[in-house]
Amino acid sequence: MTRRRLFGYGAAAAALLLVLLLAIAAYLAMQVTFRNPTPSAAVPAVNCSPAPCADVQDFTLWVSNLKVDGDLVSMQVTFKNSSSATHASPEDLRVIDSTLHSSGLVTDAPGCQTWSRHEFSNGATFGPTNVCFRVSAAAPPLVLRWSPDFGFFCCQSDIKLS
Repeated sequence: MTRRRLFGYGAAAAALLLVLLLAIAAYLAMQVTFRNPTPSAAVPAVNCSPAPCADVQDFTLWVSNLKVDGDLVSMQVTFKNSSSATHASPEDLRVIDSTLHSSGLVTDAPGCQTWSRHEFSNGATFGPTNVCFRVSAAAPPLVLRWSPDFGFFCCQSDIKLS
């Protein structure tokens, strides 16, 4: 065999090994433990008020005017950003009911809104905005799961709704 052919085989093997290592690293990075919402795990944050609210790295979400009507859960949300996060997005919010069913925003009921991604300046507020979710069980606990965007590896906060 010529050196050129050996070099080609070596380069192909090195590239294959690199791809395999990247695939393993990506698989391990995606292995995030799911936290079931429980009343003890979903407590109001101590560094925000009035409850219910959550503060994730100086990005605060307040919930007000909570209403449960059958399978429809409606509320107003207000954000204040004093963090490095750049936006609030409707995809960052989900309601998890007592059967662990997760629901995103719905807009097919009166008064239920969505918004497009809202860009923040440091210290700016956004809201209140009316949002709604459909749940499969309205019995407590209901938890608002907020996953603000702080980059690839970061945060989520569970807010107990009562």
